[in-house]
Amino acid sequence: MSIVTVQLGQCGNQVGQELFDVICKDACDGQKRGYSDASTARFFHETTTGDLTSRAVLIDMEPKVINHSMSKAAKSGRWRYGEKSHFSQKQGSGNNWANGYCVHGPRHREAMEDLVRREVERCDRLAGVVTMMSVAGGTGSGVGTYVTQCLREVYPNSFILNHLTWPYDSGEVIVQNYNSVLTLSHLYGLSDAILVHENDTVHRICAQLLNIKHISFGDVNRVIAHQLASVLQPALTTDSYGDYSRNPLGELVSSLACHPEYKLLSVCGIPQVASSSMAYSVFSWPGLLKHLRQMLISNTKMEEGIDWQVRAPPVHCGGAEWAHSFRTGFNRSLANLLILRGKDVFSAEADGFQDAALYTSWLPPREAFSMWKSPVSFNQYEKSATLVSNSQTLLKPLDNMVRKAWNMFASRAYIHQYTKFGIAEEDFLDSFTSLEQVISSYTQLC
Repeated sequence: MSIVTVQLGQCGNQVGQELFDVICKDACDGQKRGYSDASTARFFHETTTGDLTSRAVLIDMEPKVINHSMSKAAKSGRWRYGEKSHFSQKQGSGNNWANGYCVHGPRHREAMEDLVRREVERCDRLAGVVTMMSVAGGTGSGVGTYVTQCLREVYPNSFILNHLTWPYDSGEVIVQNYNSVLTLSHLYGLSDAILVHENDTVHRICAQLLNIKHISFGDVNRVIAHQLASVLQPALTTDSYGDYSRNPLGELVSSLACHPEYKLLSVCGIPQVASSSMAYSVFSWPGLLKHLRQMLISNTKMEEGIDWQVRAPPVHCGGAEWAHSFRTGFNRSLANLLILRGKDVFSAEADGFQDAALYTSWLPPREAFSMWKSPVSFNQYEKSATLVSNSQTLLKPLDNMVRKAWNMFASRAYIHQYTKFGIAEEDFLDSFTSLEQVISSYTQLC
């Protein structure tokens, strides 16, 4: 089954191009034939001349980034975008969610839907759609939300996974918190799951683990693309019966987003080592999984700086014990998906992730924890592990974003920039109410 990717705005198109580059390189670099065939069929289709063309639609309200992404893909010599798979205009959305959602989206709906329809019709069977966007600007967030709404209407039975890039906390755009609140509150009712990467976290990975001295957006996007590819590339799942999963998005959603109140997914992976250190690094499954489990329960986003003092509370703890564990940094999970790739993968034991103390009391560990495996190494690592988690990981950044947006709204800052495009103050209030409910649900996860 194939996945259609919709890249929206500057961030979505840049991350999307890096993602297809990683996937194509991983699929074609001397890997096992079955793995390669499954990967290319999932993300590409072949032209009559044998060229690999991505199953992707590129959308932006300005042409510059799309043109650059298409040129960069063609120059790789491995794959390219379809010549008629993109849509752009001459004027952007001005970092305004309302402009993208209320103006550009409806105005160009027919053209954008037609591009997606043509990609879907090229699939023998559609596994689902992955939309990629930032929540900070206007096109990615506003048009991206509108496109997701259209996808839900046109493909009501298909899985939709939104991949969101959250902006730096220090601020990229003055109204980024407004845009983020409006985007996330709308997507919560449209998506099957929302996978989030935080720029601040990825930036630290680049600086502290990969030893990159002068970090560019390209460096950040490549790290995001590698982590996302480690989730989406073929793996053997519980339901695949010895073959690579034919329904990756369906199995991911059913494993992690079993309740409509809980749709926020985070991802972390190990190892992440600078290329100059690879020759001196040795990894074992017990060591990797021990570190990854502690990263999960202590809500540590990368291997460096793990807090080993955080412990899971007793399985049947009372309210006081639960509150204490929350205050001391314990990260409660609703569900986790562990993806292991590389040498001796079938000997790896993940009992530590099946501990009932990690999960909510109303979901048994056998239903809360899933594991996928592939004997094919990924990203030059002999062994690697990726954890996709539906947990309290994103609670703090979400709460901070809503709080900052509310403080601006209470002082009526920039409200007129949104109301002039058709967003009423009641729409803001509905969005705040929606996300406060999400925050409350994750806070009380026990």
